[in-house]
Amino acid sequence: MRIRGWLADPRTRRGGAPAAYFRPRPLRPRLPVTATAPSAATSIDSSLVTQYRAVRSRTEVLCAPLALEDYVVQSMPDVSPTKWHLAHTTWFFETFVLVPHAAGYRVANPDYAFLFNSYYVQAGARHARASRGYISRPTVDNVFGYREYVDSAMAELLTQAGDADLAALQPLVEIGLNHEQQHQELMLTDIKHVLSVNPLRPAYRAATHDAPERVATPARWVAHDGGLQWIGHAGPGFAYDNESPRHRVWLEPFALASRAVTNAEYQEFIADGGYDRAELWLSLGWAEVEAQRWRAPFYWEQRGGEWWMFTLAGLRRVAPDEPVCHVSYFEADAYARWAGCRLPTEAEWEHAAVSQAIAGNFVESERYHPVAAGDAGEGPQQIYGDVWEWTQSSYAPYPGFRTAAGALGEYNGKFMCNQYVLRGGSCATPVSHIRPTYRNFFPPGATWQFSGIRLARDT
Repeated sequence: MRIRGWLADPRTRRGGAPAAYFRPRPLRPRLPVTATAPSAATSIDSSLVTQYRAVRSRTEVLCAPLALEDYVVQSMPDVSPTKWHLAHTTWFFETFVLVPHAAGYRVANPDYAFLFNSYYVQAGARHARASRGYISRPTVDNVFGYREYVDSAMAELLTQAGDADLAALQPLVEIGLNHEQQHQELMLTDIKHVLSVNPLRPAYRAATHDAPERVATPARWVAHDGGLQWIGHAGPGFAYDNESPRHRVWLEPFALASRAVTNAEYQEFIADGGYDRAELWLSLGWAEVEAQRWRAPFYWEQRGGEWWMFTLAGLRRVAPDEPVCHVSYFEADAYARWAGCRLPTEAEWEHAAVSQAIAGNFVESERYHPVAAGDAGEGPQQIYGDVWEWTQSSYAPYPGFRTAAGALGEYNGKFMCNQYVLRGGSCATPVSHIRPTYRNFFPPGATWQFSGIRLARDT
């Protein structure tokens, strides 16, 4: 497999991309403002290059509402600028696919490996995470040029590869596409934080897709038998290494709430002094309450005696029937204790979710905000989409888990400490990215993600 044509052009800078890719361009990047991209896996017969183009296009569609100035802001260490996300996901394909597998490929710029590596220690030195907002150069336009450069090389590599080569490339490309989908979600959660600290409270995009008019009916308990159960990924299809090996767990009989906890229900916790009662909180959680002065979920504020929240469509009143969102593990655990319940384990959650269709309020709905469940019906609702649901399970390896060799082995395994597992996806998650075995994880104090609560209890 040899990359040909302009990639082999001798007119390059520092051994990198053709100089033409660094010519001045129009100030504003060319964005597909009205384009709509298909999901990652459009059908089982889709070619790898079709899937690649679909995911990469979707990333740029999410950039369409942004002004040029929005791309470069880093509002806290956990948030990365949009420009960095665009470049990092491109660096991933360049580093793990093109450099080792495309003969004659020349990196776009040797310095990009330092600027846009995230945490892959074996891949080389990295720029400090908390300082990503200081990188004014390369410009936004340069980064879009970088994406074009790598996309062209990837297309040529994938279209010219034979069956044997494609079989070898497929696992790498698949993890790259799923990695990019993770960053699509992070782009939304991060730009939400960026815009929230602006005193003007600008919207990422005005609400163009009205939420269905639903009233959350009282939650029911959905009982589940215990016993010896299988959890973990068994195929077919893509999964991360932390979802395996598939193994058996013993579950006592339990019940899950038929829907996520609502804003109105969480307001009862606040009104009952939930943030003032140390007995409800884990010790580390109470320390966070005192240090951070938590009084309500992240993005909530009081105006004229009413609760308001910041959303990607701007500031608006808290809707009582929507799922409570942007709560930490500590808050979820304290609320569950106040309610006389507990959080589910991830094995309980997976056992309850595996028989449910993967459908709900995902990023494709373009609401970018959780919606009310409505009539609870017979089975669980909102098990997928709307909000990531905290479990009481620490993020730890499954029995028999082994970290893969090389830099890609750092993707999941090295974070199995001081994190808790969330399940189900959110309103910012691509629907093709989620599955019953998917294990998301964050530190227990994290609040800027679309994280919510589903109660559990023993039966």
